[in-house]
Amino acid sequence: MIITKKERRLRRAVKTRAHIRGLATARLTVHRTANHIYAQVTEGAHSRVIAAASTVQEKVREGLKSTGNVEAAKAVGRAIAERTKAAGVSKVAFDRSGFQFHGRIKALAEAAREAGLEF
Repeated sequence: MIITKKERRLRRAVKTRAHIRGLATARLTVHRTANHIYAQVTEGAHSRVIAAASTVQEKVREGLKSTGNVEAAKAVGRAIAERTKAAGVSKVAFDRSGFQFHGRIKALAEAAREAGLEF
């Protein structure tokens, strides 16, 4: 049986999510595609979405040349931090969804930290 790249990524994601479930805190989940990057914060116990931001949204996309680069990821990081803090949550667990902590994922995380999220 051949395991695809996506299946390997999802296998890594399961391990991270199992650990985060034990923390019983809000979870900042990130997903990326070639053209866009998405982030959402969910409440741990009920899987209720507290805040969401992505490069698909007009407010986040304003002033960006492209939606699939590091600058776009930083914009999403700032937006998700702002919306999460507005919802009354300041501490989250970072779920990179099995993606390597590098490039756009790292840029989003650093921008969210600079904007005031703790993880």
